Formats: sequence, C-alpha cells, structure tokens
Amino acid sequence: METIPIQMADGTVVPVRLFEGRATAPVVVIFPGLGVPGGYYDLFAQALVERGYNAAIGELRGQGDSRPRPGPDSAYGYQELASVDYPAVFEVVRERFDESTPYLLGHSMGGQIGVMYAARVHGALGGVILVASGSPYHRGHGVVRGAGLLVGSAAMSVTANVAGFWPGDRLDVGGFGRQSKVLISDWSRFARTGSIEPAGADIDYEKAIGELTLPVLSISVQADDLAPKSAIRHMVRKFPKAEVTTWHQDEPLGHNGWIRDYESTVDRVVAWLRDRE
Repeated sequence: METIPIQMADGTVVPVRLFEGRATAPVVVIFPGLGVPGGYYDLFAQALVERGYNAAIGELRGQGDSRPRPGPDSAYGYQELASVDYPAVFEVVRERFDESTPYLLGHSMGGQIGVMYAARVHGALGGVILVASGSPYHRGHGVVRGAGLLVGSAAMSVTANVAGFWPGDRLDVGGFGRQSKVLISDWSRFARTGSIEPAGADIDYEKAIGELTLPVLSISVQADDLAPKSAIRHMVRKFPKAEVTTWHQDEPLGHNGWIRDYESTVDRVVAWLRDRE
C-alpha cells in the first residue's frame, strides 16, 4: 500500500491510499462514510486485491489523515467534495492505474457524494457501488426515527452554524466526528427535504443524477439503523435510468460492521464486477 497526499488550492491535504493488484483489472475507489477514517477500509481494499482487483481509498476532507481538522474557517460541503476532492482523487487513481476501468464504491455519505460525482463525469466510471448508502430523508426512516431525524438534523445544523463547525469531537452524536458547518448544513437539508441541493451547487444535481445510465450496485445491511432498506430505496429511486442491482447483506453487521467483517460483501462486489468485465 502507498499513500499519496493531494494538496488542494486552499492548503487542505487529502491523502489517497493505493493498493496495486493486477495491472489491467478494474480499480475500485472507496470513499468513507462520515466520521470513518480511510484507513479503516484497508482490509476491505486488500481483500479486493487478493481477488484480482486494484483498489484505492480516498479520505473525506477533514477526517482521518486529512488535514487540517474542520474549524470556523471551514467552508466546504457536498459541492466541494464532489467537484474538487473526488476529481482530484480520481486523477491520481487514473495516473497510477492507467489501464484500469475505475469503479466508485461509496459508504454512507461517501456514496451520496459519489453519486453526485458520477452525475458530473457521466461515462468516466465503469459503475457505482453503494454500501449502506441511503437517503437521510426523514420520511424514509419510519415515523418515530424519522421525526427524531427531522428535529435532530435541524438542531445539528443550527449548532454547527453557531459554533462555526460541528463539534463532533465533543458532542458524539451519530459518530460523525468534527465536521464543517457547510457539510452538516447540506446533510441536514437533504434529511429535511429529500433532495440533494448543496450550498454553492453549480448544476442541478437532482436532474443530473436522474439522467445516470451507468451500472449501480446498491447494498443494504441487516441491523443498519442509519441506512435501513427504506432509506436505500429512497436513494435508488433518484436514478431511474441506471442499471440498478440491489443486494441485502443479511448478516446483522450494521452500518459499519461490514467494513471489517467483509468477506461476503467483498464476494458480492466481486461477482457484480465480473459480470461487467
């Protein structure tokens, strides 16, 4: 494994972890969920290599090994990640794996932003894999949990804007960690409205995502309270023209457990990839 740091125009450093396998095999580019460091996916990436693929892990800005940590000056959200960070990661990946077809694998928020990136680049990806990546829209989470999500997301956005950032290192709500106020505001808006409408958007993401025609594998996980099947369905409905395959991981691994207890999930991802080679 090799780590390559990417320095953004504003001085932010986002590292990319590269796992080399067979030269001409597809490369699966993994993006973490909110609050989950990139290194946590190393074993999953290595398992893909052992099955004959290449892999890479892009850190979400401000978490894991990315620097600096979010603070009052942090003004990035979904838009900046989809239009700046993800393209920078894929530029490194394409340079290293220049004979490989890239596939994006996004976990949770990493998948939400991944779909935005896919809508921006159209045919530049072989496909998108979403694992435990649903919509946070409150109506997709049942009456009781949905009501809590509606109120809680609004409260998080207000708190982040008052504090200047989401103080997840002190308020351990959802395991999100310390985050940019804009990122939390974008997520909160998504939870309230069901639409991907980030601050500073330069395209109509809902429309662009609806035009996606690439292959998509969407995986739900048993005992996942953050992305239940209903939330997964709400997300998948956003791309009606895509070639969507769904699979439910029936082991009760929850939102993050599949990352380390990875065997059956990796096997399903590999089977889907082989169908497209």
